[in-house]
Amino acid sequence: MKHLFTIFGNPVSHSKSPLMHNLTFQGLEHDATYIRYKLEDGRELRNKFFDLNIKGANITVPHKEAAFEACDELDAFAQKVGAVNTIVHKEGKLFGYNTDAPGFLKAISEFKNIKTVLFLGAGGTAKSTSVILKDAGYEVSILNRSAGRLAYFEEMGFDTYTFESFKEQTNTYDLIVNMTSAGLEDNELPCPLEILEKVMPHAQASVDVIYGKETPFLKFAKQHDKPTKDGSDMLLYQGVIASEYFCEGRYSFEEIKEHMQKAFTL
Repeated sequence: MKHLFTIFGNPVSHSKSPLMHNLTFQGLEHDATYIRYKLEDGRELRNKFFDLNIKGANITVPHKEAAFEACDELDAFAQKVGAVNTIVHKEGKLFGYNTDAPGFLKAISEFKNIKTVLFLGAGGTAKSTSVILKDAGYEVSILNRSAGRLAYFEEMGFDTYTFESFKEQTNTYDLIVNMTSAGLEDNELPCPLEILEKVMPHAQASVDVIYGKETPFLKFAKQHDKPTKDGSDMLLYQGVIASEYFCEGRYSFEEIKEHMQKAFTL
């Protein structure tokens, strides 16, 4: 029986995940197909899973926290960070995982001498990656427009700031990361220009989790001659790890990567 996989998100039309996973399924001769599904309301995620008879799914913005709530079982890391981006259906139950964070950790490992990191944004991706970076020895601070979403990070022991409170901040950061969707479908910066003008000159590098386009944030970083990376490597690595779950460990990381990385050269 051919298994059906999907990506739930909004927007979702730009997603490279269907190409990545279908190339992998074809290359490994795995009997499955992967589609995209624009989900307006994250509360519908669980019902859609069963209505559409889906074997597994990736979840992108803005539904990673809703995906956490939709699961029956969570692995230890997803439980810890409260955000899920990969779900597998097994025997009537939904099992939730987080592959964003290990994907991000692998993606930034090529930047050397990075100790302090500033996240712009406090959504589901920021939650998971901040925890895995902290566990790996990085010092992470979180900057968000409003204070509401910062409560989780404060409880977890991170330094947190709003745009307003950051004015008094004097620390410097080795890596600046855009964790928001600013620049995905607009020309917005993830924070006020004066904040970027304050932190970017001291940074060693910058990363945008958005992939496939040069966002205003990355353009700004390049104007300051900073090494930059978009979200492509993170997307590839989290996709490989997700595929390991989808295929229930049948193939190795390297076997999956060999086929999946072709999606970035087509």
